[in-house]
Amino acid sequence: MGVGQGHRNLPLIQVEDVTKVYGGRGRENEVRALDGVSLSIGRGEWVAVIGKSGSGKSTLMNLLGCLDTPSSGNYRLEGQDVSSLSDAQLSHIRNQKIGFVFQGYNLIPGISALENVEMPLFYRGLSRPLRQERAREALINVGLGDRLSHTPAQMSGGQQQRVAIARAICQDPAIILADEPTGNLDTGSGREVMAILKRLSTQGRTLVLITHDLEIAKNAGRIIRIADGKISSDYVNMPAS
Repeated sequence: MGVGQGHRNLPLIQVEDVTKVYGGRGRENEVRALDGVSLSIGRGEWVAVIGKSGSGKSTLMNLLGCLDTPSSGNYRLEGQDVSSLSDAQLSHIRNQKIGFVFQGYNLIPGISALENVEMPLFYRGLSRPLRQERAREALINVGLGDRLSHTPAQMSGGQQQRVAIARAICQDPAIILADEPTGNLDTGSGREVMAILKRLSTQGRTLVLITHDLEIAKNAGRIIRIADGKISSDYVNMPAS
């Protein structure tokens, strides 16, 4: 087996006995947002992490997205231990390997959809023509080929979230993290966004969806429940077609 083949056979995400502790000195003053969490996610999986407010699901997303590091335990992303990297190293990992879709869209107000989607590629050092080509393809992929020059203020919430998805996929990341992606949307727009995520999953993208809503979680092929900083269940789901 060659090195490349072995690398491909590794879990994309491997979390081993991870804790995240907040608070002051002394165990009685600390808050264990994550408490001994272990999980593996393979390439091409669509996983929903579900839990109530305060369950630890957002802390887990921050760790998976390299926005934070664990207090203890190990996190490997594509075989690389990222548990104790510096802020600059984590920033590089995020830019190269992770696409984010947030509840609040996180678009830059004064620039066009095309320019918003281009932004991560600018930080990768891609030429402007290549950035624009990739951004245009990504926007077409989410059904916004006719909105390239529109600013966020000229688009509905559902359209803005589709721009955010385009921004995530244009980087061709190893993983897409979607944090409550339908939380600010009406039912119809939310259904459209979930249909796009489902299509991306069928194309072989790896998606991790963070949600408090079981009906949203049921779109995924695997559901991980988290409560009090621990995984309470982890099971295969058969989404409705």
